Amino acid sequence: MLFNSYFFLLIFLPVSLLGFHLLARKYWSWAITWLIGVSLAFYAWWNPNPAQPWSPFYLTLILASCTLNYWCGRLIHGLRARHVRLLLLTSSVSANLLLLVYYKYLGLFSKWSQSLTGYPSEIPQLVLPLAVSFFTFLQITFLVDAYQGKIKDYRFGHYLLFVTFFPHLIAGPIVHHSELMPQFRRKIAQVGWRHLLVGLTLLALGLFKKVVIADRLAATATPFFELVAGGMRVLTFGEAWTAGLAYTFQIYFDFSGYSDMAIGLAYLFGIRLPLNFNSPYKARSVVEFWQRWHITLSRFLRDYLYIPLGGNRHGKARRYVNLLATMVLGGLWHGAGLTYFLWGALHGAYLCVNHGWTALRERLGWRALPKLPAIALTFLAVVLAWIPFRAGAFEAARGGTTGSAWAVTASLYTSMFGGHGFERWAVGGEQIMKVSRAWRPLILALVIAWVLPNTQQFLGRFAPHFRDPREVAVTTLPWWRWRPTWYWTVLTLVLCCWIGHEFDQVSEFIYFQF
Repeated sequence: MLFNSYFFLLIFLPVSLLGFHLLARKYWSWAITWLIGVSLAFYAWWNPNPAQPWSPFYLTLILASCTLNYWCGRLIHGLRARHVRLLLLTSSVSANLLLLVYYKYLGLFSKWSQSLTGYPSEIPQLVLPLAVSFFTFLQITFLVDAYQGKIKDYRFGHYLLFVTFFPHLIAGPIVHHSELMPQFRRKIAQVGWRHLLVGLTLLALGLFKKVVIADRLAATATPFFELVAGGMRVLTFGEAWTAGLAYTFQIYFDFSGYSDMAIGLAYLFGIRLPLNFNSPYKARSVVEFWQRWHITLSRFLRDYLYIPLGGNRHGKARRYVNLLATMVLGGLWHGAGLTYFLWGALHGAYLCVNHGWTALRERLGWRALPKLPAIALTFLAVVLAWIPFRAGAFEAARGGTTGSAWAVTASLYTSMFGGHGFERWAVGGEQIMKVSRAWRPLILALVIAWVLPNTQQFLGRFAPHFRDPREVAVTTLPWWRWRPTWYWTVLTLVLCCWIGHEFDQVSEFIYFQF
């Protein structure tokens, strides 16, 4: 089920809210049970092949995963012998990773084996379970923290809701148990108009970003990538940069829109999710970019991978190796393909250069780059890294090969650096721009991403998200603060009308496939 579908907005969400708040007034445990039920229904709605009858297999899979991980966590917490606890932790984490490898990477290994040996693959085409990467990471954090004695709540209902709570289940944020489970222990006596107004405003803002901006930019980026992937022709200099910029802002507003909707939907139930998106294209360095982009994934990689690898505790050389390894694995978490490896490796290299340059600059007493050049340089690096990421996602969605994704990446890079000439448009390029009406969403994206305040500045005074003291601070401009007044209500209604006008087709969020 998609947040940007009529069924979700007009039927599922109102029924879920009504049932929860009627129960929450007197029967809190039943309200939690209701939330678990609607969250599982939300997940079960997904059918990977609409041409075939619905199957309960994937719902059973997530329920079995939650049950086994919960009891493993309880056993790890309750056992006294350290070596037995460590063995159980290692086994349970390995089982989670094997599930992820089986569904996400077995096909890639099969292709490699076939290319090396020449023998045809006997592995059937596997359907990636919805949100498997997200709920696997959630449960690994629970197991590790159970081993470290950090778990305070071991009620199965709370654990099941922590993993399956529908606003975050499909594409994050990757919530920590310490952020969500304590909220299930306290009774929300009544959710006031503030929760409803702020939650619905966040939902409207997220829908606007997805439907009006991201989906329109996809209509520009996708045809240009299809020209290259289909072998029809190479792109000109102008077309390649247009495709790269269109996708750069498409994924920005697609993910930003989902993040706003997730926080808004949870807030409608009186629950706060952590911030996951904070104007990353305003970052002055790649280090800051990763403090603003997919914040909860960055936190997971830092706390459960980078620091256990040694972090920065064993010298500079080891630190850079750890950074590269962490980002490469972060890239492969997104998908099974060497282009995702390249995306992660690029960001790992960016971080190494960033830290190295900062150390050199401080040693020599040089000043940092001014704000605008620093933002521009960081943005350029990010745009170039999105090219292999898009090529990998494009090929995965169409059953392509790693080789074809590499070919698309190489062709785009060649065009972007003038290797195929510096013409603006070739045959078909102007038609794509005309049909997709690309300039309007591109200009709108530029203004919103770099000029206007973000959602946190707009609604931050209501604290709709769970605050992390380490998150990048944002300043709030008084005239841009949302208030429950007629003025802002009218503007929100205008926004909803605009969304309705553009709501001609339903498309998945980019992070749904991960």
